[in-house]
Amino acid sequence: RRRRWRLRLQLRPRMSSGFNKARLLGSTLAAMALALPLMSSAGVLPDDRADALYHRYEGGGVTIQGPSVLVRKKMAEKYAVSANYYQDMITSASIDVEVSGASEYKEERDQYTLGFEYLRGKTTYNLSYTNSEENDYDAQTATFGLSQDLFGDLTTISMGFSRGSDKVRNSTDPSFERDIDRWSYRVGVSQILTKSLIASMNLEVITDEGFLNNPYRSYRYIDPNDNRRFILAQEVYPRTRTSNAVAINGRYFLPYRAAIYGGYRFFTDTWDIRADTFELGYIHPIKQQWTLEARVRYYQQDNAEFYEDLFGRVDQQNFMARDKELSTFNSIAFRIGASYEFAPVTGWGFVKKASVNLFYDRIEFSYDDFRDARVSKLAPTDPNYRPPGSEPLYEFGANVIQAFVSIWF
Repeated sequence: RRRRWRLRLQLRPRMSSGFNKARLLGSTLAAMALALPLMSSAGVLPDDRADALYHRYEGGGVTIQGPSVLVRKKMAEKYAVSANYYQDMITSASIDVEVSGASEYKEERDQYTLGFEYLRGKTTYNLSYTNSEENDYDAQTATFGLSQDLFGDLTTISMGFSRGSDKVRNSTDPSFERDIDRWSYRVGVSQILTKSLIASMNLEVITDEGFLNNPYRSYRYIDPNDNRRFILAQEVYPRTRTSNAVAINGRYFLPYRAAIYGGYRFFTDTWDIRADTFELGYIHPIKQQWTLEARVRYYQQDNAEFYEDLFGRVDQQNFMARDKELSTFNSIAFRIGASYEFAPVTGWGFVKKASVNLFYDRIEFSYDDFRDARVSKLAPTDPNYRPPGSEPLYEFGANVIQAFVSIWF
């Protein structure tokens, strides 16, 4: 339950916590690309394809794993339909769970997506619907977008709109149910600058309204009767949030078929979070079948205006939060991966070609104003005990594995 809320916030800067632990979660986000409707280049619909994926994230006391299956089919070269199933199986004993005194928990999230695309001339229209369910959170999202080729197909302009409606529940309180409404607006342009260089710029504006905090998460404040201890209380968030993000990306193709790519993304919102994401990667083909990839991504953000690791008293201000994803922190992720593509020599019936792909990400998170409160829960006589506000700053590493098979038919 608590992980679901963390992931939602982590997705914001890229949407909100930008770098993600997750889009993760750095790599799990890559995995989540299979859970979203595929965006094709205007003028041509992608080939028929099926993907089967397994993803696993492990770090900070949280393990997230599960499968995903995607099938896509064209009809008459101008229509395409796609269907996707994505599952998260979560086991969590994170620092937040430990500090609250709760025990490890397990849960499952199932997500279904249906997509439709229509190609008319050099314009592609796409429509999709996603439904995600777990025991205490339901999410429904409808998305519409279009892209148009211009100037001899050297320029592509795209725009889109999403409308989300979520239901928040609390498994410990059957009477608790709250709503969240989400609106997302996107516009982008990609440009072929030279025969070797492609660049793009994208702008996204997201507005959320409703119950935006985690019903299980607490902030902490100094015990007025014993400053060696702290007390937990339910977080209080604003009911609205507007986020803005702009991203610039480029890809340069080298003479020996390899490519380098990079990008920068700036994020800001009405909660006073500011975030920067930098990315640099290299893709290297070997002969006709192997492709190797290496990437590094750095993310940094400032804390929300109502975030504090330790408050002086209960109800100190109107809004109070201690979610580490709203704190000041940075993360760096390293990715290595390989893809092997092959075509059947004697034929596999309807299969034209296939690929096997394996990627590994190592992500390091470092927090500047979120402390390890487990230390101050120890007995004062314990040599590892530290009073509230003087605990060591929290940091952890995570491993993300993404393995999938793709078949074109």
